[in-house]
Amino acid sequence: MKASTHSFNRERRNPLTGLLGHDGYTAHAAALTARHTRDAMVLICDVDKFKQINDTHGHAAGDRALAVTAQRLTAWAGSRGIVGRLGGDEFTLTVRIAPADRRLRLEQLAAALAEPVDIGDGLVDVAVSVGAATPDRVGTTDLSQLQRAADAAMYAGKQTGQRRAAGHHHLGTAA
Repeated sequence: MKASTHSFNRERRNPLTGLLGHDGYTAHAAALTARHTRDAMVLICDVDKFKQINDTHGHAAGDRALAVTAQRLTAWAGSRGIVGRLGGDEFTLTVRIAPADRRLRLEQLAAALAEPVDIGDGLVDVAVSVGAATPDRVGTTDLSQLQRAADAAMYAGKQTGQRRAAGHHHLGTAA
């Protein structure tokens, strides 16, 4: 009985987005990264100016923006990845993408995330910053280090307005 309770807790999903929480995501993502080291990619995504969406359009609009962002991330990852909600307006993904396909797939993700969100009484532009890290560029297959590098790349992109792919130098960057 204890094992099933533990399994339930690890697989607990966020009620708003339907995504796995931290523990469930981490277990699946670590296994995917360990199994597919050559094709693994870890992403951190953050909704830009989320407080402004809530303040301007209300919390229901903010919730809708988060739910739609989660749906778009899940659709993009498909059966080749796992998506989790870290909390607030931050998401994480681990996916299998062949190195030759990375640029195209990231462009597809950017296009999907750039689509306005229908909040019920109109459309709202929701910008999402994305940082990506891969074992070959960062020099490790450790999930926590890949997430840290992707997070640092995401914040570097927020500051410059450009998308960033993480390299090994992002491991020393505190976000």
